[in-house]
Amino acid sequence: MINCPYCQRLTEKVTGKEIYPHRNDLWSKVFFRCLPCEAWVGCHPGTDTPLGRLANAELRRCKSQVHSAFDPLWKSRERTRTQAYQWLADQLGIDVENCHIGEFDVATCKRAVGILANGSPS
Repeated sequence: MINCPYCQRLTEKVTGKEIYPHRNDLWSKVFFRCLPCEAWVGCHPGTDTPLGRLANAELRRCKSQVHSAFDPLWKSRERTRTQAYQWLADQLGIDVENCHIGEFDVATCKRAVGILANGSPS
């Protein structure tokens, strides 16, 4: 279990059926959830290792905005995902090892969206 960064309560381990009851393709996936804060994070497949930080509705919305702006950089196949993350890390002024959208907070998400809106690697 992990502690919720919003209320400090211990999270519960649940399946995707509790988080996304309308998405039966996610029912078997593992999540950590803080029900009072409506915050959750999925886990790496087959593990209890979180994919990032627990996210409430605001942070989930911000991460989605970053992914919408970032993912086309590497899904276009003009560069690799690693190259795209290296470019974003350089723009954010952080080590590439720390440049994971799943770990971003709201402020970093907003910075990343601004950077991505203003230009992409050539």
